[in-house]
Amino acid sequence: MTTSRCCEHCEGPMPITARRHARFCEPRCRAAAARRRQTIPTELTSRPRWIRHSARKVPLTIGGSVASSTDPSTWSRYRDAAASSEGAGLGFVLDGDGLVCLDLDHCLDADGDPMPWAQTILDAAGDTWVEVSRSGDGLHVWGRGALQHGRRITFNGGSVELYADGRYIAVTGRAFGDTPRRLGDLQHVIDALL
Repeated sequence: MTTSRCCEHCEGPMPITARRHARFCEPRCRAAAARRRQTIPTELTSRPRWIRHSARKVPLTIGGSVASSTDPSTWSRYRDAAASSEGAGLGFVLDGDGLVCLDLDHCLDADGDPMPWAQTILDAAGDTWVEVSRSGDGLHVWGRGALQHGRRITFNGGSVELYADGRYIAVTGRAFGDTPRRLGDLQHVIDALL
């Protein structure tokens, strides 16, 4: 017995030709759902540390020149970066001011659910903003905390990158689940991971 699937946006039936992992019945619903999920917290959008990035993740200025994650003269305000059509997307620069990002690589299964190792981190993080990464199968957990140097670690079989300074993160704005639109304290998670 097969059950019919519904579009995640309009809740109408999915076309019979839709792939198994398709979530929307047509491009119009996919675009509307993406607009609805744009939930970047003010703690990020209020800081003038935005860049654009190429498809290969080269940081770009809003004018299309090469940007730097350590040179503030190449960064912009959020509204200017969001309005620019340069490159393939937005990026936020971490500059050591207490904002951190935990990058959970390849942590979502085919159904979009977190793998057990990632769910452990999400549970520990609590109320903080989480977005789906550019790849569609990873997560960025954003928050506040202190971290000396960026680190890549293995946690229960999964890969986690921890960043706080001298890096930019490609920002999709695609909120994961019912994540809040604010940044929580991640220091206890960082301490536990390290």
